[in-house]
Amino acid sequence: MDKQTQIEIEAAAFRTLQEHLAKRTDVQNIDMMNLAGFCRNCLSRWYQEAAEVKGLTITKDEARELFYGMPFPEWKNKYQTEATNQQKASFNDSHK
Repeated sequence: MDKQTQIEIEAAAFRTLQEHLAKRTDVQNIDMMNLAGFCRNCLSRWYQEAAEVKGLTITKDEARELFYGMPFPEWKNKYQTEATNQQKASFNDSHK
């Protein structure tokens, strides 16, 4: 496989992940962090960092809006629930 095809396939896979997470608003970021060690905010930060490598400046808020498809505060108000004590404990245990 040539490098350009690989890049295009990787980009398509990323977009599919992004679209999947946009549909799965029931999955909370803390659940993703507890299970996989990353969440939507991590993905938006990685997007921002990749842009910086290419010489583009994207703020944290801009990267989040690009990833979430809306301003992050709006997404939080619509979909984010308060973390349970168990979720918080699991997070603290996995990030020692």
